[in-house]
Amino acid sequence: MAILSISEILNLIITTFVVGYIFTGYIPFPRKTPSDDELIAKYSRNYFDWEEIKFTMLVAAPGIILHELGHKFLALLFGLSAVFKIFWLGLGLAFILKLAHSPFLILAPGYVEISGNASLLQGMLVAFAGPFFNLVLWLGSWYLLKTRKNMPQKTVFALALTKQINMILFIFNMLPIPPFDGFQVFSSLYKLIT
Repeated sequence: MAILSISEILNLIITTFVVGYIFTGYIPFPRKTPSDDELIAKYSRNYFDWEEIKFTMLVAAPGIILHELGHKFLALLFGLSAVFKIFWLGLGLAFILKLAHSPFLILAPGYVEISGNASLLQGMLVAFAGPFFNLVLWLGSWYLLKTRKNMPQKTVFALALTKQINMILFIFNMLPIPPFDGFQVFSSLYKLIT
């Protein structure tokens, strides 16, 4: 049995690309100052900036994709069934907010459907596995920014954005209210210690 099915791989690719596209315009893209001719060319023909989308995919998508894969792989390790699925309503809402030039985003692009009989501890650990990857990306990028010198400016910028995005993802996902992962983590922890 494959760890990831073909449909899951396709869903991950779609989610990564759409998340990259959604974040264009929200994440400032480091570039040289364009000439007047480049600006006219860009705005006169609905410009699709592949370089900007690649940058936003690199900065925004890992926190979302690794979060979901953390849930999936730990659930599989515990012998549970786990399948990554696109949450079309959540992805569509973010896409509409982007097209409407909303000043904020609501983004819930995917989830992992888990089935099987998990113990309370296993359920808590699977719920925490997603935010754990956000914590690692947050603290890892913070550490690299603090300890590494002479990095290219684009790398410093990407790490700073990765740090900020994953800090937000970690904090929001650990809120102890449904439907966030923190609700399951803290309610399971409470049941385990009482």
